Amino acid sequence: MQWAGAAAVAGFSHGVAAVAFGLLAAMLLRGGGPRAMAAAALATALWAGCALFAAAVWPPGATGPVTEAALVSEAGVAAEASRAPLWLAVALLEAPEALRTGCWIALLLLLAGAGWRLVAAAMLLPLATLAAALHGEASPLLRAALPLASAVLGMLLVEHLYRGAAQNARWGIKFACLGIGALFAYDFYLYSDAMLLRRVNQEIWAARGIVNALSAPLLAIAIARGPAWTPGLHLSRQIMFHSAALLGAAMYLMAMALSAWYLRYVGGAWGALMQLACLCGAGLLLTAVLFSGAMRARLKLFISKHFYQGRYDYREEWQRVTRALADDAGGLSERAIQTVAALVESPAGILWLRSDDDVCRPATHWNWPLPQAEEGADSPLCDMLAGRGWVIDLAEWRLDASRYDDLPVPAWAQELWLIVPLMLERRLFGFICLAPPRTPLQLNWEVRDVLKIAGSQAASYLAHRASADSLAVARQFESFNRMSTFIVHDLKNLMSQLSLLLANAEKHQSNPAFQQDMLDTLSHSLTKMKQLLLKLRRNDAPEALAPLRLDALLMRIVQNYAASEPRPSLELRAAGLTVLADGQRLERVIGHLIQNALDATPRAGRVSVRMAANGDAAIIELTDTGHGMSEQFIRERLFQPFVSTKAAGMGIGVFESREYLREIGGQLQVASVPSQGSTFRVMLPLHKEVQHGQEQATGG
Repeated sequence: MQWAGAAAVAGFSHGVAAVAFGLLAAMLLRGGGPRAMAAAALATALWAGCALFAAAVWPPGATGPVTEAALVSEAGVAAEASRAPLWLAVALLEAPEALRTGCWIALLLLLAGAGWRLVAAAMLLPLATLAAALHGEASPLLRAALPLASAVLGMLLVEHLYRGAAQNARWGIKFACLGIGALFAYDFYLYSDAMLLRRVNQEIWAARGIVNALSAPLLAIAIARGPAWTPGLHLSRQIMFHSAALLGAAMYLMAMALSAWYLRYVGGAWGALMQLACLCGAGLLLTAVLFSGAMRARLKLFISKHFYQGRYDYREEWQRVTRALADDAGGLSERAIQTVAALVESPAGILWLRSDDDVCRPATHWNWPLPQAEEGADSPLCDMLAGRGWVIDLAEWRLDASRYDDLPVPAWAQELWLIVPLMLERRLFGFICLAPPRTPLQLNWEVRDVLKIAGSQAASYLAHRASADSLAVARQFESFNRMSTFIVHDLKNLMSQLSLLLANAEKHQSNPAFQQDMLDTLSHSLTKMKQLLLKLRRNDAPEALAPLRLDALLMRIVQNYAASEPRPSLELRAAGLTVLADGQRLERVIGHLIQNALDATPRAGRVSVRMAANGDAAIIELTDTGHGMSEQFIRERLFQPFVSTKAAGMGIGVFESREYLREIGGQLQVASVPSQGSTFRVMLPLHKEVQHGQEQATGG
């Protein structure tokens, strides 16, 4: 039983080594890596496989150490004899020139000394004879001397290889030196112990496979890092990520399986239940970890930091950014945030865009609340972004404001992490604010440059979409102008009918039938003209801006809707407020907003109009208790021309209202809650001359 347990441990240990070095050899052969290292990895995998096979077939009751099972195999003899010299050759190929001549002679002597083992294997000597020759009373010193000498030579070569390398080249070879050095160091430990005790320690031998397997990942890292080891070899970050995740999951599941077996073994009657609970819990935990964005981000950062000189695979990242921005699915603004955020593993962000009035406003958000703020194009933040083109680290800004001209961090950016400028033709098109990443990330020059390039790419796509939207609007206006021609034609027809009616009235005014027909015609013409005016409410006459009293204007507008249900109410909290505007257009703007409120409000609801003063501005609030609007509708559709929710609407009323208010220096703000109602807030600058006269009259 003692030998059976030792055989199982040795078999598992060497099985892991066989798999590890087999994968390493396959990676080298497929990627065009150094052939010497590929041959050494293949020999090591073959040696470990022979040891695994021997441990599996060695009779549990047989006498003698477990290692004899591997040594009596012809393939095992050949692999054992060639494994150490091949790794020595790998080290010699990269050793300093001064060491190569003497070390090559020593290597040839070692190969000659080991040749008797290969010859014995080739002659197919009887197994018992070979075992006796290898493990007789006088053989331990001879059997251990050659491997021990090769181990000493190997450690010497590795030490000189690392010490003789240039300082800037050590980063690429240190893991190869560690991996090959570990192979020779453990062989030195194994065979020096065998020479002292005149026998091979079975526990040290059994652990040899697993210790050798630990060197394979170090060699893989050296292959990925050092161009000296990998001419023409490129390891994809995705392959490394998935391989690392798969290897970690396999090691985790193996450990959990061993734990479950142990629980079943010691648990008695509860053993099966404990085993099943352990396996299920382990599976759920592994699933949660694999689907965790933070864990994936940490693994990617670890691989990029320890396996590659640069953090990014630029070809892959450029393709990913281009595909994401060019995709037609979803909104481009949100995709722009996600694309830039993915470069630094950020889970949320906000896109700010510069509008035609040179003000940057939040346009879209992703997993982060949209702030109620705006930044003028001449604000300190926008000036800094446009002038310097920096990716602003807000944490650094908060700690050391001197690098940012001692400016305060904007209030809306207190919990954010980065501000990435969107530059287009050396002009600030907007910027993207990102939330803190899932895993800590060092913001070095490489990360900043990649973010700036991705921001410029996103700006070009967003500008292209804005141009396409403007072109579409221009085409719609052209269509609208063509439609106006048809409306004018209809009005001309109505005028012809009315002219004919007037001409016949003098002849047939006493005819009751004519009178009835005249009334029907007038009613029809009036109805049709009202419909035409609702569709086309434009006035091409030149504007005449003049002082306009708002209280009189509002009373007249509200009186026009006195017969409506619900009837609008008017509250004047300030009297005598005067603005400079065209009376007809401003009346049409406010009338349109009131009409929209009435259309959206049921008869039992309320529509109210309030006017007040706020500093140098007049405030007109129109509030209704209608069906309300969502934030997305207000942001994306309310002010878009030719977008209407009404069956007979043309979708230019709110757009025209906002544009006219901006022309006279005012603003139109909207607040709405679905199913509760909306509030339109009109802000107009007071006419300064009239206001100054009122203040003098009050002071007098």
